[in-house]
Amino acid sequence: MQQNGTASPSTGYSQELNRTLTTKDLVIFGLITMLPIAPTQVYASASIESFGMAPLVYLIGMIAMFFTALSYSKMSQAFPIAGSAYSFVQRGMNPHIGFLTGWLIVMDYVIVPGLLVSFSTLWLSVVVPDFPSWLLIVLFVAVMTFVNVRGIEIGKRVNQFFLFGQLTLILIFLICAIKFVFIDGHGAGGFSLTPFWQSDIIDFKFIANAASIAMLGFIGFDAISTLSEETKDPTRTVGKSVVASLVLIGLLFMGQGYMASLAHPDYTNLDADMGYFDIIREVGGDVLYYTFIIAGVIFVGVANALTVQSAISRVLFSMGRDKVIPFSSFLGKIHPKYKTPANASLFVGVLSVFVGLFISLDTLTRLVNFGAMSTYMLLNLSVVTYFFFRKKNRSSVKHIFGYLVFPLIGFSVIGFIWTGFDALTYGIGFSWLFIGFIIILFKSKGFKEVPPALKGI
Repeated sequence: MQQNGTASPSTGYSQELNRTLTTKDLVIFGLITMLPIAPTQVYASASIESFGMAPLVYLIGMIAMFFTALSYSKMSQAFPIAGSAYSFVQRGMNPHIGFLTGWLIVMDYVIVPGLLVSFSTLWLSVVVPDFPSWLLIVLFVAVMTFVNVRGIEIGKRVNQFFLFGQLTLILIFLICAIKFVFIDGHGAGGFSLTPFWQSDIIDFKFIANAASIAMLGFIGFDAISTLSEETKDPTRTVGKSVVASLVLIGLLFMGQGYMASLAHPDYTNLDADMGYFDIIREVGGDVLYYTFIIAGVIFVGVANALTVQSAISRVLFSMGRDKVIPFSSFLGKIHPKYKTPANASLFVGVLSVFVGLFISLDTLTRLVNFGAMSTYMLLNLSVVTYFFFRKKNRSSVKHIFGYLVFPLIGFSVIGFIWTGFDALTYGIGFSWLFIGFIIILFKSKGFKEVPPALKGI
């Protein structure tokens, strides 16, 4: 890309954001977005649904999502710009389908910060029942918005601190669980393959259900690609970071899930919401139990929400820069001093407060699932469309697998999950898509115009 004020012929945009991020920074960003201590949220329900094989569920989910991660890697190499799947589908498949993809991402990520803050207030009520939830929501949103407006450098340091904190807590839990099982002889009393394999239960239906449970826990790895315009050598580092963060978080999930399964083999008496915390109390006592809850409130309400807000702010900035959404002139501006999409961050912050206060967790979860899965399907198809058909990269076995077979596997796996949503989720999702269709119909003057940056590219 060129310097400020001069549009790059390969992208159509001038370089406005500061390029400071390295591979390590991107991997940390991806890990924080997917949340290393995420089993606190989903382990118990995953264990109940999988007959005690939560670690296997995480493994299946990681493998299933791996193919979509490869698609993100390939598109980020071809189009190293902010916007993630919005930009990739826009340029790899069709500008108008790209807008609808971005519109789905907006539905997905713009509400996630509010969802995460709502989770935090729910957990805090266990420790401080009378704490005013509205105050925590406003406080957490204010902190993450301030950090994101000030710049990616501050966000990078905050992410490093929060990752260190989460990994420290995970290490303490693992040490306590190892002592509890292998030294004290409690729980399973030693190694067991049961959390990974029960031959009388595992079949194709089980694997399919396991994938549908686990994949939702990996939502967020794609956020790395929104930072392409703030990354050094993005064509080389972004794709590698997407895959690396997915594999690392999968290993962290499996490690925690395996030790939790050994510490408490009887999955039938787990509480679906607080079961993992109960296991933490069992192996580490009240101190570790309350520490995990308070840390979970902070890590989910601030750290996790911080990276998600950062990602969606850059998608909104990218769409605003292309003038394809309402309030484009406001959302597409960069802060003159901090070189961040400050207006988009402020918009997401205000919306997050509204979401956290007035929309139920169940409704938010439905919106997130529909938006994420739909986006991933379109992203996989864009790889096939762009590389295999448009660029005709199909002269070798490597090309056929990389640009056709693997993305179609990714599409099929995600498609299977997508077909399992209930009627209300489809109703909300397609209503949102219809609104987006009307917007792009008018913005493009009947699908006749494309964003200026795409002309001649």
